[in-house]
Amino acid sequence: MEKKLNKVLVLGSGALKIGQAGEFDYSGSQALKALRQEGIKSVLVNPNIATIQTSEGIADTVYFQPVTTHFVTEIIKKERPDGILLAFGGQTALNCGTELYTSGVLKEYGVEVLGTSVEAIMDTEDRDRFVRRLDEIGLKTPVSHAVESMDDALKAAREIGFPIMIRSAYALGGLGSGICPDEAAFRQLAESAFTFAPQILVEESLKGWKEIEFECIRDANDRCFTVASMENFDPLGIHTGESIVVAPTCSLTEEQVKMLQDITIRCVRHLNIVGECNIQFAFNAETNDYRIIEINARLSRSSALASKATGYPLAFVAAKIALGYTLDQIGEMGTTNSAYVAPSLDYMICKIPRWDLTKFQGVSRQIGSSMKSVGEIMSIGRSFEEMIQKGLRMIGQGMHGFVGNDHTRFEDLDDALENPTDLRIFAIAQALEEGYSVERIEELTKIDKWFLVRLKHIVDLKHELQQYDTLEQLPDELLLEVKRCGFSDFQIARFVLKPQGGNMEKENLAVRRYRKQRGVLPSVKRIPTVASEHPKLTNYLYFTYTHTPAFQPESGKPYVPANDIEYYKNEKSVVVLGSGAYRIGSSVEFDWCSVNAIQTARRLGYKSIMINYNPETVSTDYDMCDRLYFDELSLERVLDVMDLEQPRGVIVSVGGQIPNNLAMKLYRQGVPVLGTSPVDIDRAENRDKFSAMLDKLGIDQPAWRALTSFEDVKEFVAEVGYPVLVRPSYVLSGAAMNVCYDDEELHRFLDMATEVSKEFPVVISKFMTETKEIEFDAVADKGEVVEYAISEHVEYAGVHSGDATMVFPAQHIYFSTIRQIKKISRKIAKELNISGPFNIQFLAKNREVKVIECNLRASRSFPFVSKILKRNFIETATKIMLDAPYQKPDSSEFDIDRIGVKASQFSFARLQNADPVLGVDMSSTGEVGCLGDDLNEALLNALIATGYRLPKRGILISSGAAKGKVSLLEPAQELVRKGYEVYATPGTARFFQENGVPAVAVSWPDEDGENKVMDMIAAHRFDLIINVPKNHTSRELTNGYRIRRGAIDHNIPLMTNVRLAKAFIEAFTAMSEEDIKIKSWQEYNN
Repeated sequence: MEKKLNKVLVLGSGALKIGQAGEFDYSGSQALKALRQEGIKSVLVNPNIATIQTSEGIADTVYFQPVTTHFVTEIIKKERPDGILLAFGGQTALNCGTELYTSGVLKEYGVEVLGTSVEAIMDTEDRDRFVRRLDEIGLKTPVSHAVESMDDALKAAREIGFPIMIRSAYALGGLGSGICPDEAAFRQLAESAFTFAPQILVEESLKGWKEIEFECIRDANDRCFTVASMENFDPLGIHTGESIVVAPTCSLTEEQVKMLQDITIRCVRHLNIVGECNIQFAFNAETNDYRIIEINARLSRSSALASKATGYPLAFVAAKIALGYTLDQIGEMGTTNSAYVAPSLDYMICKIPRWDLTKFQGVSRQIGSSMKSVGEIMSIGRSFEEMIQKGLRMIGQGMHGFVGNDHTRFEDLDDALENPTDLRIFAIAQALEEGYSVERIEELTKIDKWFLVRLKHIVDLKHELQQYDTLEQLPDELLLEVKRCGFSDFQIARFVLKPQGGNMEKENLAVRRYRKQRGVLPSVKRIPTVASEHPKLTNYLYFTYTHTPAFQPESGKPYVPANDIEYYKNEKSVVVLGSGAYRIGSSVEFDWCSVNAIQTARRLGYKSIMINYNPETVSTDYDMCDRLYFDELSLERVLDVMDLEQPRGVIVSVGGQIPNNLAMKLYRQGVPVLGTSPVDIDRAENRDKFSAMLDKLGIDQPAWRALTSFEDVKEFVAEVGYPVLVRPSYVLSGAAMNVCYDDEELHRFLDMATEVSKEFPVVISKFMTETKEIEFDAVADKGEVVEYAISEHVEYAGVHSGDATMVFPAQHIYFSTIRQIKKISRKIAKELNISGPFNIQFLAKNREVKVIECNLRASRSFPFVSKILKRNFIETATKIMLDAPYQKPDSSEFDIDRIGVKASQFSFARLQNADPVLGVDMSSTGEVGCLGDDLNEALLNALIATGYRLPKRGILISSGAAKGKVSLLEPAQELVRKGYEVYATPGTARFFQENGVPAVAVSWPDEDGENKVMDMIAAHRFDLIINVPKNHTSRELTNGYRIRRGAIDHNIPLMTNVRLAKAFIEAFTAMSEEDIKIKSWQEYNN
């Protein structure tokens, strides 16, 4: 380390989106931890307000501003850092950093790039340079041509021969990529790919080969080795982020792995990569032929997985290397804690993606080379059978494991096996049930026999279990064998006891009792961790039913449960249940809540215990708590932990809906649940009980009815009139929640809703239009509200609160409304005797206030309001739940000058054919939160951070129904005054012209005429498209849909909501990007 570093700038990854999710939050937090240990000041640019890395005590200065060249340049001018880290914020940070380097900004201000050089990054990112560099040492890459025009693309395609793979350079998660069987498909895909990047690659398709991945680490002394080897369960042609991945590699021989490792190391040395990198191979196991598909010289999504899979924290080590350390200086040499050697594993792990494709209209369920999954889980076990079954339960999509999912049937099995969808693994289960041979399945799916043989073993065991009718008949050997193969008590109950209907809680517990009686109990295993501060105290744990290491035959000795760690009775400890896989509606904000709860408990002197299985999060970082159980959040597993730990209690209110749904079941088993009593949680979650309570308290709510038959509904609708809202009880993020405008829609949605929650009634309520939605987030102590935050949505009710743009403190509400809201909230808190976090959603119209719902847990806006108020709500809530003293805020603390805006991040570009229109079902994948001194500044900061560009000239408006036309009239006048060109669809254009706004009319997609709208979109004539769906007729939907989808496919900013469009136009006509102040979170003082 020649020059002393005083201050380092870290670029974050912004909002979570498909292809770039929590794993970069985890790697960024690790890098900041390394800087802090060295006593170097850190400056972080990351507009994602919901994450841990933007919290107090992680970075010294935080800018909630967009990660774009303009803003980062201004921040560099102001902060004058000595160095910059680019590898910890995914593709967003990398692209931004590369631009700053090539434009000479970094050189001008003397900012040094730490770790892997920008040259090496460009060698791996720019495909032409990549192929050239690898040719120098004779390594094979797919035959590929980088082209910059359509003609060259076609020429290249004919040269290689179909089928052909297309991908765009400099894009993350396979955006704009796909496999084309023929020329027509090729033209269409290439056109779309060119809109995302100037350069696209045309290459040979290796579909059906194996995909193998290595994580590799190298320091300045050229010490270089692979840390983890991973194998995709699915063959090539499916993006790694979409595939089930196992580690270590399973189906390759030792020689094959050795060969690929040697190539990896040669490659990394030749490119002179210092730090961590990830390399992906296509491998043909029969001929030993290989191709290097790609190298990421940054922390990729697999590095978070590899860190958690091996206990070797790649991001932390990479940050230390970037600061000039060598591997022998990290951790204690000669122990398992040293970073100098690769860890050896006696277990195996698998990663399974989580999709939410049902939330989007028009999206195909097929998966391929472009990524669509929104989250992932990791399961740990000693056999493939064990971890795959555990993993399939963890994804949280209603599956009980590999077998026993009676509700999933495939009509055309061969097709389901050959063309992968998000449910293909269950098609394999059905094929095995129906007697397909392993060979036939291999031929259809190209999945290696090694995996299929083991999946068949699970099905065989199921059939063996079904031969018994009572638990007492079960041989102990079989019981142990099925537990080793990952069968849950629930599955055993279903196959042996064969109950008819019901939720099986009783049978499930009967199996548990019998199993404990026979001494078939799990053992707790500890994974050794690298470079942890106190290796002896770092407990990274999982459960299994064997002592034999993975890949070895059972020893034949009788199994006696034994744990790797000691358990003491009467310890002062507390268990926090995490939030599981990220999904739409439950993502990083609950991870923020979990981590804050653990840390607060730790500071109060409790031993903190975490249960969670999401590899991409900070809560599963083994330094965060005293004991981390990386295992299932099921009743069975949580009770296993309770039996061993016997804690003072469990916190269920900080992990979103999964722990909330367990509350009642745990309570019935006598587990102490901290905070609000589960009986009261049930009163708020169950629509019937909740509404009856509101009536009793005299609190207004929209007219509603719980549904048991179609007749009742007809009667209710006749009373209140359309539109109505249909929704099930006990769900998060509006699953199966829909607004219906006529009888036909009502029938369709009712069928869907009854499938989601069979045990609980479906609720129908009057849907309120043109109404403000207001959120009340608060913490209460034994029924008394302690601190609260009132925020409002920019959009009117009808857009799910997770998708809406939120403003805090609320700007446009009557004082009388605020008074009413506080009064109602106090009544509800008292009635439900709330202790801990809660959130109430209100509707307000003309000074009337109605309550929609109340959640007795932390809501997704908790991190947002906590950071803007600078009062940590979760810390207060945890202290209350543990009966510790806390500080009550002054009433003046709620009166702040700064304004925060939370905007949602959508990933429609990833989802081919999805209609990008917002409704009551949630569809955003992440969010940003930005501050400003006034509303315009905060709003522009937030919208630019989610990817909007401020328009330069043309704007297209099609404003839907009459009300929309009226509200957009003033903004349109302002646009013309500022010199923008306004284009509009026929009806809107006519209205604008009659009212003195010169608008150019364009013709609808299904009309002929001049100014054809689709051609103009393709020619990029518009910088912003505002398209508000008018009604639900099919012509309106298809025409509007084609414009909306055109905007997404051509990467043009799109708004589908009148209120948001109006606010956006008002903001960018009032101030330009240069007017936005560069101001850190720390500078906004109370």
